[in-house]
Amino acid sequence: MPAAPWITDITPHRGALPPRAHLDTDAVSLTLDGEWAFRFWPTAGGAHPGGGAVPGFADPGLDDAGWDRVRVPHCWQLEGIPGEPRYSAPAYTNVRYPFPIDPPEVPDENPTGEYRRTFAAPEAPAGGRWLLRFEGVDSAFEVFLNGHRLGEAKGSRLTHEFDATEHLAPAGAAGGNTLAVRVHQWSSGSYLEDQDMWWLSGIFRPVTLLHRPDGGIEDLFVHASYDAATGSGELLVEVPGAGPAGGDAAAGAGSGAVVRIPELGIEAPVNQPIAVPAVEPWSAESPRLYRGTVSAGPASDPVETVRLAIGFRTIAIQDATLLANGAPLRLRGVNRHEWHPVTGRTLDEATMRADVELMKRHGINAVRTSHYPPDARFLALCDEYGLWVLDECDLETHGFERVGWRGNPADEPEWRDALLDRIQRTVERDKNSPCVVGWSVGNESGRGTNLAAMADWARERDPDRFIHYEGDPDSSYVDVYSRMYTGHAETELIGRDEEAPAQDRSNDYHRRALPFLLCEYAHAMGPGPGGLAEYEDLFENYPRLAGGFVWEWIDHGILQRTASGPDSGAEFYAYGGDFGEELHDANYLADGLLFPDRTPSPGLAELAKAYEPVRVEPSGECVTVRSRLAHTTTGHLAFRWHLADDGEPVASGALAVPVLGPGESADVPLPAEVTAAPEPRGGVVRVLTVGAHLAHDAAWAPAGHEVAWGQARLGAGDGAAVRHGPSRPTGDAQPVETPEGWELGPAAFDPFGTLLRLGDLPVRGPQLDLWRAPTDNDERAEVDPPAQAWRALGLDRLRHRVLSVMAEDGALSVVAHVMPAATDVGYEVEYRWRAEGAAVHVDVVGSPVGTWSVPVPRLGVRLAVPAGLDRVRWLGLGPGEAYPDCAAGAREGRWESSVAGLQTPYLRPQENGARRGVRRAEFSGRHGGAGRQLTVTGGPFMLTARPWTTEALDAAAHPTELVPDPDWLWVNLDAEHHGMGTAACGPGELPRYRLHAQRFALPLAFHVED
Repeated sequence: MPAAPWITDITPHRGALPPRAHLDTDAVSLTLDGEWAFRFWPTAGGAHPGGGAVPGFADPGLDDAGWDRVRVPHCWQLEGIPGEPRYSAPAYTNVRYPFPIDPPEVPDENPTGEYRRTFAAPEAPAGGRWLLRFEGVDSAFEVFLNGHRLGEAKGSRLTHEFDATEHLAPAGAAGGNTLAVRVHQWSSGSYLEDQDMWWLSGIFRPVTLLHRPDGGIEDLFVHASYDAATGSGELLVEVPGAGPAGGDAAAGAGSGAVVRIPELGIEAPVNQPIAVPAVEPWSAESPRLYRGTVSAGPASDPVETVRLAIGFRTIAIQDATLLANGAPLRLRGVNRHEWHPVTGRTLDEATMRADVELMKRHGINAVRTSHYPPDARFLALCDEYGLWVLDECDLETHGFERVGWRGNPADEPEWRDALLDRIQRTVERDKNSPCVVGWSVGNESGRGTNLAAMADWARERDPDRFIHYEGDPDSSYVDVYSRMYTGHAETELIGRDEEAPAQDRSNDYHRRALPFLLCEYAHAMGPGPGGLAEYEDLFENYPRLAGGFVWEWIDHGILQRTASGPDSGAEFYAYGGDFGEELHDANYLADGLLFPDRTPSPGLAELAKAYEPVRVEPSGECVTVRSRLAHTTTGHLAFRWHLADDGEPVASGALAVPVLGPGESADVPLPAEVTAAPEPRGGVVRVLTVGAHLAHDAAWAPAGHEVAWGQARLGAGDGAAVRHGPSRPTGDAQPVETPEGWELGPAAFDPFGTLLRLGDLPVRGPQLDLWRAPTDNDERAEVDPPAQAWRALGLDRLRHRVLSVMAEDGALSVVAHVMPAATDVGYEVEYRWRAEGAAVHVDVVGSPVGTWSVPVPRLGVRLAVPAGLDRVRWLGLGPGEAYPDCAAGAREGRWESSVAGLQTPYLRPQENGARRGVRRAEFSGRHGGAGRQLTVTGGPFMLTARPWTTEALDAAAHPTELVPDPDWLWVNLDAEHHGMGTAACGPGELPRYRLHAQRFALPLAFHVED
């Protein structure tokens, strides 16, 4: 059935009022959130044979008692979730449009929701206007009040207001008012909203009825600048139509408007600059807000009062450096989609506040609102807590790339009004938030004159913020040079002003004068992201590099439950394809620093280490503390030290660090308790840890919260012998060949030299292991994905052939070739076993065979131990997982966990959970009805322990498919792993983290006790 013509009209709206700021006003309002009647149709025409609108939908007399009831705001695809969607299902694509690229047309199969709500208008002063405000409706909607059509709009994540005055029944009217809204999933606007996220529909942000009093304040624009040289500020509050102070309120909107800021002693008319001799600036480090008001009308009885939260700050660009309040601005940021695993794009304020607090606790100072303006309440929280915000317009046309950008709205003149409407609604709504430092005209929309027009409009409307767009690398109409996923080497060249010239050489001089910003980098998909510390070093070393935004904040999984099987009802997080989508991009939306339930991933700990506001660097001589703050001192921090030998506490105390100004550093002598502590015994590693903590409660964390830390090994017992493996024991038992195989002290082997038993504890292995369950970065690299090469070589199907088993010099030597079928490439490995008392030692030495052309996933051994040994204590890096290029966030110590707790629940199972730098691991639990402990020492090694094999991990699509082995735990002890990188989107691992086929030696010792 044909769609209603307005759905595919490029016109952005009809009947919607011009955009304006969201004002915190004392004017009467009524929230219309809550229960609404809802009816769903699979097409835009509903059940009406002639297509178009369903007759009677908006009639106040319509009996909707048989309709469903839903809570607004919501996304209708998530009604019935977890479980089966009650209406149309969610669908996920990254770039591809899930409909034909035939702009502005959309399919006849156009899911449509009809909403109805009855309400009574509140009491309000006589006169004025009544507005209906919709803060977010996806993707096109039309509004009816009491049967009268008020208009329609597109622009899903933009505010639209409609004048309801003429058709609103006043307070006390019999029957009240009936508001009816029809929402279509697909419209011409869908071509402008191809963001990397689930396609969801509905009224997903708040709906409000607003009274606008005669002579009230329709809009205002706060300009509050700061002069770092003098410490002074200047304030200008623009109120359109405002007359002189004390004027007649009836003379016009905003007449007689006065701005009052009691803390600054300000009471002055609006629309004129106000000098502020001394003011504290706003920054993400110190989000100083001055509370004030603007009132319209007589002072004794204002018509309307608007509450203000003013932050004085100045954003500037000088010498290709981005400045905030006169100091270089380093954006240590994240990209943030709005997401909740049950409610989708609908977030409550408590969830948003929790996100902001979690960002602050992990050193994040900036957010890019990818790829649309957020819920307005989020910006208020950023103002309050202190986060720099790059506010992005609701625009992405990425899917046109697949057709060579033919018909791309960014460059088609007929789409200009639609695109301008989007940037105008973005800027006008958010222009009073001091946290917003830049406007982004959109994301991944190719090139085009409409983008330049958007930038020009935004710059003219608000010259005090920078303009951003990444998709045009020549950067001719923007104020920052922005790129995505630029590798470390190229980023350094840009920092040194040595990058390749612009494609249009006439733009080259302009672009070289711009600060450089990585609007996306370090794609946080699966384990990792790798290389964060190296990026941060570049940002610090080159003033032109203004930092960037890691992709992204949270995984977009949808909470579901298994429908069948032994684990029926178990919860998991669905991704693309789990709802039967014809076209989808699988788990590519699982690329966040948080899991969907907002549990931090290991990547967030790694990011926190990279983003630390101070660097703490202990050594054997002193503790160097270096401030990375730009606007505040370290006076809010307290420093503590902790000394431990092999993880056992020795001493601790406070460290007297002088208050440092921005960018300052100090070398602080080691405390006497550290220098005077007795030397540790041989082989024991002494570690000094120094942490920087909040001295007092902050809005985002309590006193004592650690914001930075550093470690150093000290003294003669610095672990040199341990790091390179224990000295080879002479052995006090000889290998003995038996009818069943071999015995060596407490160890028993089969005839092929495979360990079967330690005392009476069954064991299987260890055997050389080169395979890991490929990560998303391994699988999805745009260039030469290593997982593809690994599978082609056959590293997932290794075969072991024992060459020799013999007693030799008091040791049992087992030599084997480990190779895949159909190739002459592999490894030769010797396991050389010796016994010493109750312990058995093995030196594992592996050497590559043949000519390797691909990196190696891992180098180490795998063994199986009884499943009852399900608790692990280890001495090494922890508490979370750590891999070669993402281990900065792990610290050395003694840690403990269940085996289940060692697993990292990535939405798609893959390599995870390795603990790095381990020198001792103790597996404890029950076996054979008794408590047992297996201790492994040596290395240091990477430790992984799982209730399932690597092969099972590789085969599973969701964690619920992983079934624990009833008999065995599977343990990997590795000399090294291939790095993680961020190649699923961006650069792979740095060359120094690439694991090439090479000779390795891994010394280990095993000991069993009751």
